Amino acid sequence: MSKRRRFVIASLLLSLGFVGIQFLTDVNRLWAIGVLGIFTTILFGWSLWGNLGRDMTLLTLVLPTVFTLGVGIFWFLLPASVFTRIPIVIFYAVGMYVLSLTMNIYTVAAIRTIALLRAARGVGFVLTLITSFFVFDAVLSLKAEIYYLIPLILVISLPLYFQGFWSVVLEKEFSKDMLKLSLICSLVTAEIGGALYFWPVTVMVGSLFLTVSFYMLLGLGQAKLEDRLFPTIVREHLVVGTLVFIAMYIATHWGG
Repeated sequence: MSKRRRFVIASLLLSLGFVGIQFLTDVNRLWAIGVLGIFTTILFGWSLWGNLGRDMTLLTLVLPTVFTLGVGIFWFLLPASVFTRIPIVIFYAVGMYVLSLTMNIYTVAAIRTIALLRAARGVGFVLTLITSFFVFDAVLSLKAEIYYLIPLILVISLPLYFQGFWSVVLEKEFSKDMLKLSLICSLVTAEIGGALYFWPVTVMVGSLFLTVSFYMLLGLGQAKLEDRLFPTIVREHLVVGTLVFIAMYIATHWGG
């Protein structure tokens, strides 16, 4: 069976599972989202079989799994309306297929040079940001206490940063430097989430700000790994962060 056919089958099966969750009760639905995340890992492992090894290529399974969990919980928080549910299902199905193609390019590029790598990195970067927004929105929606909030954001951010940085180097060997960079960025993101705990912002605004912070750190980290951390790139990311911070300040409802 060709890889492309496996990608289509995996995307369809996961989308059907996604729809099936709709018919469960709220408590069972949360458990089902977790189970669907496990099935995502299994199906992507099957789809990419042949290029995966017992090495860093296994990181290609991270983004699809977290994408399923993030979209699933985000969908769970939406109003029960056909006009909100159907677009999310379509978005999920398309997203899983695009992720299949992107992760396949990563696994192949870890072995040999491939022309589509640059485009795949761009798509992977965007999908990582979208995934981070969904998971941050889910975490902030919990309204958890700060001693739960910070570790939760740290744990969620770490694998996303790690796979995002790995997509730049695509080396099969484990890198301590890349892990340290991922830990630092995850810690900074968690600290920003902790600061937002005391900031009277809505869940949506807080999620967007965390996502922009994630964008800045991931972009700067990737630039560092590519040896192109130039002043212009740093300045561009800082400008984006500053503008979003100002917008968040303006959008905040101050007062009692």
